[in-house]
Amino acid sequence: MIKQSVFLFLACVLVFSCKKDKPETITPSVIISNSSGVVYITNEGNFQFGNAAISLYDKDSKNIIEDYYKQVNQVPLGDVCQSMVYFNNKFYIVVNNSSKVMVVNAATFKIETTISGFNSPRYFIPVSNSKAYVSDLYDNRLAIVNLSTNIISGYIPAVAGTEQMKMVYGKVFVSSLFTDKIYVINSMTDLLTDSIALAYSPNSICEDKNGMLWIMCSGDSLKQKPSALVQLNPIDNQVIKSLYFNGNHAPWRMCMNKQNDTLYFLDRHVWQMSIGDTTLPTTPFINGNGKLFYALNVDASNGEIYVSDAIDYLQHGSIYRYTASGDLTDQFKAGIIPGGFCFR
Repeated sequence: MIKQSVFLFLACVLVFSCKKDKPETITPSVIISNSSGVVYITNEGNFQFGNAAISLYDKDSKNIIEDYYKQVNQVPLGDVCQSMVYFNNKFYIVVNNSSKVMVVNAATFKIETTISGFNSPRYFIPVSNSKAYVSDLYDNRLAIVNLSTNIISGYIPAVAGTEQMKMVYGKVFVSSLFTDKIYVINSMTDLLTDSIALAYSPNSICEDKNGMLWIMCSGDSLKQKPSALVQLNPIDNQVIKSLYFNGNHAPWRMCMNKQNDTLYFLDRHVWQMSIGDTTLPTTPFINGNGKLFYALNVDASNGEIYVSDAIDYLQHGSIYRYTASGDLTDQFKAGIIPGGFCFR
């Protein structure tokens, strides 16, 4: 949502004159009953237009359903679909500008309930079978959600701009977009126990095969704050190393392969890096020239890489599917501003 806000005025002027290139649609039962694996694509939609959607892609047949949620539930999803998590046979779908989390039955994709009361929710992380945390862009606290009642049961004070989270050793590490800090929360007591100085604007967190954390910090060129990739020991909360980017960079959307030994991230292109490397990569893994790469994730079942192209933030975005070696195997249209992938 942050990256698309600068385009809102342009959207208001042009949205009605743009022809939308819509993907082919088929009935949901064709994909669900015959597929060995599907990909859910969260499409943000245009800010304040209420056209967020979830596309359903079948990896076997390569068929695509454009707005799966609306087809099943007969109502639109809402305004800005930020993220989606599978947990205990349910999907938790965070709809940012609608200030809600939708709880959806994973088997039928029918809405079960709505968790409300958020300001600008971003990411959802379960920390036990009965409790989850939700980060928030403009609230100076994280919400604690009771998963039995599906209501907000409390809050954890934090600086506004909390983003992706990762739980390791009973600790939840919370990235913070508007600071140079990552926060540490005790998941048993819900207490903030530490804040660790990194580089500016931590946005994504991964855990490698050795149990170490990697935090991508996008920096801020206007504030002359460099971006960096930081490795952190989650046991003692000490920084192991910081690899700084030279020049104007804004890396984000970091993810990891199934073996948890290779990092991928976006910075105009797709970059690949081994956790054993001591320097940042200098050659793109997948070239993004002529595209506006916006979302990235790796399918743990086969190592395939999915990348979205937001194009102009107005028309339906494109999805590129690559092998683990970086060979393109499919390309198709999804919804407007495809911003994330959830694999099942």
